[in-house]
Amino acid sequence: MKYILSLDQGTTSSRAIVFGKSGEILSSAQHEFKQYYPKAGWVEHDAIEIFDSQINVAKKAVENLGDSFKNVGAIGITNQRETTIVWDKATGKPVYNAIVWQCRRTSEYCDKLKSDGYIDFFRKRTGLLIDAYFSATKVKWILDNVPYARERAEAGELLFGTVDSWLVWNLSGRKSHITDYSNASRTMLFNIHTLQWDDEILKLLGIPKSMLPKAVNSSGELAICDEAIFGSPCPICSCAGDQQAALFGQCCFDKGDVKNTYGTGGFMLMNTSSTPIQSKSGLLTTIAWGIEGKVTYALEGSVFVAGALVQWLRDELQIIESSVQTEEIAKSVYDSNGVYIVPAFVGLGAPYWNQGARGAILGLTRGANKAHIIRASLEAIAYQTSDVLKAMEQDCNTTLKQIKVDGGASSNNFLMEFQADILNSTISRPKCVETTAMGAAFLAGLGIGFWKSPEELKKINSTATKFQPRMSKDYREKLLRGWRKAVERAKDWED
Repeated sequence: MKYILSLDQGTTSSRAIVFGKSGEILSSAQHEFKQYYPKAGWVEHDAIEIFDSQINVAKKAVENLGDSFKNVGAIGITNQRETTIVWDKATGKPVYNAIVWQCRRTSEYCDKLKSDGYIDFFRKRTGLLIDAYFSATKVKWILDNVPYARERAEAGELLFGTVDSWLVWNLSGRKSHITDYSNASRTMLFNIHTLQWDDEILKLLGIPKSMLPKAVNSSGELAICDEAIFGSPCPICSCAGDQQAALFGQCCFDKGDVKNTYGTGGFMLMNTSSTPIQSKSGLLTTIAWGIEGKVTYALEGSVFVAGALVQWLRDELQIIESSVQTEEIAKSVYDSNGVYIVPAFVGLGAPYWNQGARGAILGLTRGANKAHIIRASLEAIAYQTSDVLKAMEQDCNTTLKQIKVDGGASSNNFLMEFQADILNSTISRPKCVETTAMGAAFLAGLGIGFWKSPEELKKINSTATKFQPRMSKDYREKLLRGWRKAVERAKDWED
């Protein structure tokens, strides 16, 4: 066994990264795929394109080594979570596009569930707040709106899965219909205490249990990749939602360890060990991973738009050509000139959970220019993270002095410096910021004996840079007051 291959299927791209014994990246490949926005607030992907792009980058990553899949010891999978796919069991064709986690089409139904008194019903079983973010109401929407979908599902002809399930089912030659505990815990259908699909929730939403994948451990020999896919059979030895994989990749194995990932969205997770903590501050209780039947829980704060805000500057406003430019431009001005951006393109996540919020640019004056808007965008990512951190500190009655960071935007030094200032905490960035893919590799490697123990993994993971807070308390509070005022203006816009 020379390598571990991580398949990192994200919201905007599919990536494949080959890791060596020392945890080093030996090769990688990436492919962006199309985003579909059929209506305001709706987001979809082509599930076939997701699979094809993932296979292509996997082949390219191994070919770049000048090697073959015979030397790949195991495949690890990590994925965008909550995104919902329903497909025909016989033909393998999706009955509808994948409904992405960002999609808000079921917001009204979620509001009805809340008004009908089901908030505690879901939270006590699933650890989640009722929101269109999660898979449950997306599945119901497909069954209710795609012709004959409900009848076919009840006849046992259709399967449901999040992206991990879709990948494994196809990679295994349509033999294995599974999901791991971490992904199952994000569907709003899974009881995180009994580790079973919840019959009462399924009945309430009208979702046939026959559609659902089998929930399994996050590490171990989970399935076998069909020889026809890569020319050689290969064990699939891990599945984990992207944020849980990043927590594992950051070696947050101990209770109280915290990481924040700056991806398309922003996600802060705290390892709470064997104890599922029910938040009183708008956070989620979720399963971090399951290993050998033992489940580790986490407390999570989810920000819907982080790196996606920079993509918006590039693709929609077209005021930058690449994300790399934002650091230099942000540093070219002293401050944001009073400009605040609330990137509530698909509502606000933790700790607000305001489905009616929409994006806003506030504080504009005649002197505001492109550089101020770009700086305000990066600052908005840090402000949202600050909101989540404060909620986490309240739930755990503690002050968090160090946050481990990863994800693409964590390479932006301006953002990390501002983040340390606004949190008044140390920001610790690892040598390898691809911790999501690394977490999938670590879980797969442990599952097949490529690495022997978590202690060995801690030696591999190393910190490269630390950012220390330098901002005065008074100035920090002034900026945060402006941010909180801006958020209030953006709330309930749709209402």
